[in-house]
Amino acid sequence: MPKNSFFRRMPRVLFASTAMLGLLASFTLGTGQAAHAAGHANPNAVTIHPQHVYAGKVQDGPTFRCQSATAAVRCYGPQQIRTAYNIQSVLDSGITGKGRSIVIVDAFSAPAIASDLQLFDKTFGLQDAPLNIIAPDGLTPFDPNDANQVGWSGEISLDVEWAHAIAPDATINLVLAKTNNDEDILSATRYAVDHNLGDVISQSFGEGETCVDPKLLKKEHQLFFEATQKHITLFASAGDQGSSQPSCDGSGNFFLSASSPATDPLVTSVGGTQLIADPVTGAYQSEVVWNEPQFGSAGGGGFSTIYHKPFYQYGTPGIKNFRGEPDVSYNAAINGGVLTVWSESGISGGIFIFGGTSAGSPQWAGIAALGAQKANHRLGFLNPAFYLIGHTSLAKQVFHDTTVGDNGYAYADANGNTVTIPGYNAAKGWDAATGWGTPDVSKLLSVIVPFSCGENNAANIASLR
Repeated sequence: MPKNSFFRRMPRVLFASTAMLGLLASFTLGTGQAAHAAGHANPNAVTIHPQHVYAGKVQDGPTFRCQSATAAVRCYGPQQIRTAYNIQSVLDSGITGKGRSIVIVDAFSAPAIASDLQLFDKTFGLQDAPLNIIAPDGLTPFDPNDANQVGWSGEISLDVEWAHAIAPDATINLVLAKTNNDEDILSATRYAVDHNLGDVISQSFGEGETCVDPKLLKKEHQLFFEATQKHITLFASAGDQGSSQPSCDGSGNFFLSASSPATDPLVTSVGGTQLIADPVTGAYQSEVVWNEPQFGSAGGGGFSTIYHKPFYQYGTPGIKNFRGEPDVSYNAAINGGVLTVWSESGISGGIFIFGGTSAGSPQWAGIAALGAQKANHRLGFLNPAFYLIGHTSLAKQVFHDTTVGDNGYAYADANGNTVTIPGYNAAKGWDAATGWGTPDVSKLLSVIVPFSCGENNAANIASLR
């Protein structure tokens, strides 16, 4: 049987109540798993050919032509995103991620990432970041003619630069798997957990959950449990094809599916919105569900067919018997994407506009690092707190609730026929398109720290199986 492989998420480059925690013992795999017709016959490597838009070279910055309301494809730099999501006020108060660490798990390598990060910092006026690159199983020699490896290099650039943009003083531990095969990704993640490398782990990749070998899925869930015992916060992107995922056989078709590892109940799933903000000041205006059919992209979301509804989703309208995702969201649009230095593109020091839910996972990881510094301990497992807050009046203060749009997805099959996979509509409160919404970070951190499952909850975390 061929090995399964994770899809990169980015490759949309326009390139609680303590008592309730015991109920997490119900995190068991469903017995009635709905298997996709293609089974588990994944190819060894699944490639994505990302779209990208060249925004300029670093010397053209720090303001680029796409940072204009009249630009055909708009973009944001760190200053605009920090303003839109009320992060700058947190940084100005001295909460910068200092003393905390972020793990980013990716595959293959980006040989220029260290110098690209320095160029990113110089371009946008950020301080240099502590960056460690770790390859526990060795690196596959970088091949600039391999589209899969080049795509992953873009993912690495996006993840590292934008985690740093949110938490500029946090240490970034980039843990690289030797390939994007499921087993290799799991091995790299295990190394990060076993060696306790970070306060938070970001995973900007995924695949249809029924495409994952069930034995590997159980190992992954056990690993996430071990991470949670260590109070490590886990994020994963929800996907870039709306309510669907690429078919398991690599045929180019899509099927209705939620994304793994984002569907694991111990992971916070990050969906996508399209942020409308002032392109110069970053002043927040509004958001809609990320759905850009012109780019073949939309924010992931839907329902697991494997994991039963976890306790923290009890009482949430729209969620029946199985885990719903995403839990939260973040800007993921291509038109309104984020500026990233990416030299493996073939343009040394080139700046590109990136979109995708993979932009959200590392930025949420940065937010968690800020929260860990503010709390003076790891925030740990956040989902119970998100849902507890979501059911109160505090939700209106800490989340931008997206109520417009849907994440339906359409594609052309091998015969050129349009196939439409219905999506989920945004609604007031939680929905399967954007979860609870995007953060007002300053207000969220003031609320989330007291509710977080931090290091004083070891006895309860130990019972989460």
